[in-house]
Amino acid sequence: MTTTQQERPLAVLVGVQLPGVDDVEHAADLAELGRLVHTLGFDVIATVSQRRSALAAAAVLGEGKLKELAELTGGSGVVPSGAPERKNKARARRAAEGGEGDDDGELGGDDVDDAEGEDGGGAAPDVGGREARRATVVAVDHDISPSQARNLERATGAQVLDRAGVIIEIFHRHARSREAKLEVEIARLNYVAPRLRETGGGGDRQRGGIGGKGAGESALELDRRKIRDRIAELKQELSGVQREQSTRRALRQGQRRVALVGYTNAGKSSLMRALTGSEVLVADKLFATLDTTVRALHPEVRPRILVSDTVGFIKKLPHDLVASFRSTLDEALEASLLLYVADASDPTFRDQLGVTRSVLSEIGASEVPSRLLLNKVDRLSEEEREALRLEFPEATLLSAKIPADVAALREALIAFFEQSMVEAELLLPYAKQSLIGEIYENARVLSEEYDDAGGRLSVRAHPAALDRLRSLLAR
Repeated sequence: MTTTQQERPLAVLVGVQLPGVDDVEHAADLAELGRLVHTLGFDVIATVSQRRSALAAAAVLGEGKLKELAELTGGSGVVPSGAPERKNKARARRAAEGGEGDDDGELGGDDVDDAEGEDGGGAAPDVGGREARRATVVAVDHDISPSQARNLERATGAQVLDRAGVIIEIFHRHARSREAKLEVEIARLNYVAPRLRETGGGGDRQRGGIGGKGAGESALELDRRKIRDRIAELKQELSGVQREQSTRRALRQGQRRVALVGYTNAGKSSLMRALTGSEVLVADKLFATLDTTVRALHPEVRPRILVSDTVGFIKKLPHDLVASFRSTLDEALEASLLLYVADASDPTFRDQLGVTRSVLSEIGASEVPSRLLLNKVDRLSEEEREALRLEFPEATLLSAKIPADVAALREALIAFFEQSMVEAELLLPYAKQSLIGEIYENARVLSEEYDDAGGRLSVRAHPAALDRLRSLLAR
């Protein structure tokens, strides 16, 4: 019995190079969108790019590029009548003569075609002499309006997702914990709600009635009310889950905590696994990790050092997701040390590092002590490493795949926390011997002596942990 591998659906990327965006940045944005689309389960067959002073008001692209896109999807390349598209006779005549046209109401020929599809032209690639499969998804590297999305769908006959929609769908598929699922669902419904009028194709759901409105309007209102009610339910449930998470974080208060933060796919999960020996998911794709994982540094030290792996950042992250994942990022806000992890082998890692710092600054985590880790240096030449050392003298260059590098990082973490630890003496009455485990968990016991009053323990610990232990002993 033979089995055939199921073919992945195809997608086309669409990008508009706006003023102020150079060629390198534009190419990097499209490459990142391609990785996002690939993570979503599609194979990218082509890229349609265009220089414009602004997105076309009707369908993002100019008329010529829209037709080129439609050839890859099997669409007509024309926005049907009734769509909000205005063209004067001169533009229509230029379009008929093969000109690019400009359907965003601008005068002058500022549309410049560049960055042709990966197959080198407008037609879909032909494989082995067979008729080529058409792309079924168009991914736009911008946030677009519902009307622009609908017009693109009409012109191409394909499903259209803007960058925010792609990211939200990835989050929706990859969320595992209850908290992450609730947060993503809220963001997804907030994204879907304003697009109901554009995408809804169902029939009438409410028929007349005393004091009733029109059937079509009633159906739309019903859908929106259902979404509002569902969001309210999800927020209430999320509030309860977050209270539980806050309680768990409060129990870790005073403990030594390290948070790995950085751009998606920078290697945080690989580093987490190497430092803690835990079986966290490691995958070469964007947003493989959506749930915060907390594990102890391994081999363990006393007191323990906890390491947390957080959700990665990305440019143009939808605001709803930034807001909804605020609780997840609280792990970074409450950490004793932030480790900024960057993929040194990525030419755009400097911009990625800027995105990470910007998001963390938004939640107030910029004041937390931090260290910069330039990861994946095993992919670089010695000359490239030396250049990075000169540019980032304070950074640690390492590879999560090299045990010696991970061991050196572990020692550096221990040394960091040793600097802030102080020695003290704790009196442990016999009536509170049950707290001995708590003391060993949160402090390094240097010596123990017992007399009639109880145990006298000489310890070394962080000041906050000492205050907490003294509070427990004084109750």
